[in-house]
Amino acid sequence: MLIDGDNAQAGLLAQMLVEAARYGQVTVRRIYGDWTTSNMNSWKETLNFHAFQPIQQFRYTVGKNATDSAMIIDAMDILHTGVVEGFCLVSSDSDYTRLATRIRESGTFVMGIGEKKTPKPFVNACDVFVYTENLVPAKKKPRTQKKSNGKQVKEGKSGEEKVEAEKSSEADPMPLLEQAYEMAVREDGWARLDVMGTNLYQLDPSFDPRTYGQKQLSRLVRSLKDDFEMRSQEIDGSILIYVKMKE
Repeated sequence: MLIDGDNAQAGLLAQMLVEAARYGQVTVRRIYGDWTTSNMNSWKETLNFHAFQPIQQFRYTVGKNATDSAMIIDAMDILHTGVVEGFCLVSSDSDYTRLATRIRESGTFVMGIGEKKTPKPFVNACDVFVYTENLVPAKKKPRTQKKSNGKQVKEGKSGEEKVEAEKSSEADPMPLLEQAYEMAVREDGWARLDVMGTNLYQLDPSFDPRTYGQKQLSRLVRSLKDDFEMRSQEIDGSILIYVKMKE
């Protein structure tokens, strides 16, 4: 796990570790940046807690970021040693697009973590890409207040919460789900959900059910009752879920 400290959030380090751990044990842990600058102070406490190694990289020229060069060189060194089976690159910088592509060309798994502003070339160069906005702990639902007549009224949302709610409502997973379904559908009209999941990451490495308010793909599809029907089948002790698109 290699982190560009200038383009990542220290407060989400624990969540990023959990995401990376879904695909394997995180053995190499490094954070790159100019530790002589004040903007890196937010990392100092959390990196010690999670056993990350800080890598110092001075800025030789004002306005230029030398962190990406140091991180790319180390990544290639690690790749050629053959001690890892996958990489997790944490940054929202498009400068790592070629690095991700090169890692994939070697047959090694590469995962990316960054903000939604991350350029698509970098996102698509990874096998899996996770947006940090999906790692932010969910806010508690607003409390309700009872009036004297017994009716319940929700507390008003702040302006930022309203904007986030509007963005969530505008997100539509159907175009991607339809494509993944068409790639996985059999002659009988049913498609295995796990195959659809694999196809979704091929179509868009940043696909994440949490973007649409669901923790799992099965829950996301189940929530779209007007578009899909689901059934399960037990085979050799394993339960397979099948999906069929309604006409």
